[in-house]
Amino acid sequence: MQPLIDNARMFGQRPEEFAGLAEGQSPEVLFITCADSRVVPALITGARPGELFELRTAGNIVPPYALEHPTSEAATIEYAVEVLGVQHIVVCGHSHCGAVGAVVRGDDLDAVPAVRDWLAHAADEPKCSDPADPTVAEAVQHHVLTQLLRLRSYPCIDKRLQADQLSLHGWYYEVHTGAVREHRAETDAFEAL
Repeated sequence: MQPLIDNARMFGQRPEEFAGLAEGQSPEVLFITCADSRVVPALITGARPGELFELRTAGNIVPPYALEHPTSEAATIEYAVEVLGVQHIVVCGHSHCGAVGAVVRGDDLDAVPAVRDWLAHAADEPKCSDPADPTVAEAVQHHVLTQLLRLRSYPCIDKRLQADQLSLHGWYYEVHTGAVREHRAETDAFEAL
């Protein structure tokens, strides 16, 4: 913890670098990814403060849209699209994902009931031909595509997609190599950016 504290102290000693941020934010991208500590959107993209609006959830899950049961995730998505006017949404899954791996393997999650219920409620079972693969690459990539489909059910997203004012992107990040791949509709495969 101490190195983090030390950096935070030094970080606050450069106010001139951040003064402009007080005027507001206008990110072009909503970046939806896992809460996993190995996945750092600004590090992956090189984004500076104010350039990415982030939504981090266990397993980069986008819950089904349900107006009668609002969620923090839905509120974040709606705010990014309707208020901030983001032009792109990236759903970024990652290798070695514990959430997707747990679903694929059928892990007993009774000791973590909130996690169990979140995964059961929000995640379709990802396809995986080799559940023993520690990267769970195939399953994560399928899961990313499922979340992109879920996003399309959000009225604010559907409206912006119909008006050609929004683009959706599916990414897969390898934590063990740093490589990033994007889903290409024309090949139906995740390929290097």
